[in-house]
Amino acid sequence: MALSSRLTRRLRSARTWIALGVLAPIGMLLTSGLMLLDLRRDAWDKAEQTSKNLLQVIERDIARNVEIFDLSLQAVVDNLRTPGLDAVTPEMRQLVLFDRAGTARDVGVTLVIDERGEIAADSGALPARKGNYADREYFQVHQRRADLGLYVGRPLVSRLTGERMLPFSRRIDKPDGSFGGVALGTLKLTYFSRLFDQLGLGPEGAINLYLRDGTRIMRHLYEEADIGVNIAGAPTFRRFVGERSGSFVGTSVRDGVERHYAFTQVGDLPLVLNVALATADIEAGWRSKAAVIGGVVLVLCGLTAVLSLSFGRELRRRDAMQAELARLSCTDSLTGLANRRRFDDVFETAWASARRTGKPLSLLIVDADHFKRFNDRYGHAVGDEVLRGLARCLSASVHRPDDLVARVGGEEFAVLLPDTDAHGAARIASKVHAVIETLAVASAGIGAGSVTVSVGLASGAGRSGEEPEALYRAADAALYAAKEGGRDQTRCAPPYGPGSYAGIWVTRSVRRRGDQGSR
Repeated sequence: MALSSRLTRRLRSARTWIALGVLAPIGMLLTSGLMLLDLRRDAWDKAEQTSKNLLQVIERDIARNVEIFDLSLQAVVDNLRTPGLDAVTPEMRQLVLFDRAGTARDVGVTLVIDERGEIAADSGALPARKGNYADREYFQVHQRRADLGLYVGRPLVSRLTGERMLPFSRRIDKPDGSFGGVALGTLKLTYFSRLFDQLGLGPEGAINLYLRDGTRIMRHLYEEADIGVNIAGAPTFRRFVGERSGSFVGTSVRDGVERHYAFTQVGDLPLVLNVALATADIEAGWRSKAAVIGGVVLVLCGLTAVLSLSFGRELRRRDAMQAELARLSCTDSLTGLANRRRFDDVFETAWASARRTGKPLSLLIVDADHFKRFNDRYGHAVGDEVLRGLARCLSASVHRPDDLVARVGGEEFAVLLPDTDAHGAARIASKVHAVIETLAVASAGIGAGSVTVSVGLASGAGRSGEEPEALYRAADAALYAAKEGGRDQTRCAPPYGPGSYAGIWVTRSVRRRGDQGSR
């Protein structure tokens, strides 16, 4: 009773309310301060991740296109060695030399330049346009060095078209090994400007592509005066070439703006790429939030509840993002199937269940036959479409809720079949072959039946002391036997029993000709 009386008196005391009135804003300021620091870290973390993602996307696009470009130059060099090439008509000679030359809108000119610097063959004109390129840097470099391979030169203005180009070249050797000229291909700088312009980096953001000697090839936002400028002596560039990739905060020598730089070398090419976000842009959103929240706290502490609800919404959004990331971490982004991580989790659970119940567990390892040929012939985009088609075919081959189709490697898939013996799994494998026979990629001219797979099958029940990897190794060994046996077939490991999964035996060979059976 006495305690209750003292508490009542304290609540009625002006000093108590003054103290609460002072402590409440201080507590809110402290809480708000901590929250704002957390938001600031979030802004920087988001900027860091955004920079890395953009850098990766741009780097892969440039590396892939340069690789395709280089392959066309190698083809020109190889085609020059074609027997009897000098005896054919000029039209046929042009067709043979440039049969793999690029025709995209950003490809400039593709030329064969002889040892004197004169144009010997021109992919864009017949007869070849006239011009001497003996004074070009790339010509002189190849003339001096026979071991150079692909050479990426400095940006230049084409003498044939008047456009800004980036030259790529390879040396042509005569039969005796002496200098025989240069195979030249040029890429319009508009390719880089279109690629960079698709990305929004804020008012002061920038993307730069340099040669390793410091020559700027392209900058976003584009300014003509920036192209060809050498910044090899700048502190920022010294950090770019000192490490293969990384990030740091530095000040630009060009405009004095402080930026967060994320940089990388483009594949094995002498190219350095960076994505730069202005620190002011990174913190712009955070500063506006700080001003609003701080003002509200100082003016009217009664809005604490509203601010708390706002903060709660921010947390819910973050939780939703984390849940989405968790879902994506178990999904293959290209095919939409379960990825290797998800497969391993489900496989371990199914193995434990089979060991507990004694029911059979079967596993199919499916691998696309000669998949590299599709990438080499049609390009990675068509290869990706083939993989998506295989994923659809595999998904259409199973129907039970507990069956799992996963992509476990580049062109390798796994089909996990709980409560399924070897005969049931063989029927599923046969269906896989039948469905894949219908797969076609019309846009690339790949007809039905062109894509085939090899399948390794293993079946058994988990035993005490055994790990699920044993079943996987057996299926993988059976897949290897299917490949060795001629592909486009299913082979099965021996049924599970004492000892290891040694030896391979054939359950069926499924081919488009219709033959089945062992051999």
